Amino acid sequence: MTASTTSDSSAATATTWTIDPAHSTVELAVKHMMFSTVKGRFTNVSGTIVFDETNPPASSVTAEIDAASIDTGESRRDAHLRSADFLDVETFPAITFRSTDVVPQGRDRFVLVGDLTIHGVTQEVSLEAEFLGTGGDPWGGRRSGFSATTIINRADFGLTWNQALEAGGVLVSDQIKITLDVQATLQQS
Repeated sequence: MTASTTSDSSAATATTWTIDPAHSTVELAVKHMMFSTVKGRFTNVSGTIVFDETNPPASSVTAEIDAASIDTGESRRDAHLRSADFLDVETFPAITFRSTDVVPQGRDRFVLVGDLTIHGVTQEVSLEAEFLGTGGDPWGGRRSGFSATTIINRADFGLTWNQALEAGGVLVSDQIKITLDVQATLQQS
C-alpha cells in the first residue's frame, strides 16, 4: 500500500478469522435449587472474527450456535432444555451474536457489545473479552485465541419456565453466566 492509496488504513491491518468449532467452547453456568451450579456447553458454534489489533473499534464478530447442541451431561435435562419450555429448538434452531461495538479496555482487553438473539428475542449484551495471542499451527496456518464472558438474564429472552421450591426460591435462577473460549483460523486472502 502506498501513501497515495485512498482506502481506509484499518482495512490493511484487519485480519479475518473463522471460528474453529473443534477447538472452541461456549459454556454456561446457572444456579440450580438456589445453591448449586449446573454447567453445560454448546458443542456446535461457527462464526467470523474480523480483528484489527491497531484499531480495535474496527473489529467485529458474528457467531451462530446450534441451539440443539446443548450438552449438560444429563440427557433428560438436555431434552428439557431443547423443548418449548426453554430453547424451543424446533422453532428457534440458532442462537446468534452480531457485534455492534468494540471498546478497548487496555492491552488485549475489550468490551464487546452486540446483539444476542436467543429464542427469537434480541437483546444488547456486553462481553468482557480478551485477545489471547496468535501463532502458527502444524499445518502451515495461523490461529488466534480469544475469550469472553457475560451474564445474562434468561427471562429477558423469553426463557421463563421455572418451578417454585417448597423451601422457597426457584429451581432455576434467571442469571446465566456465559463463558467463551475461542480458537480461530486465519482466512486466506
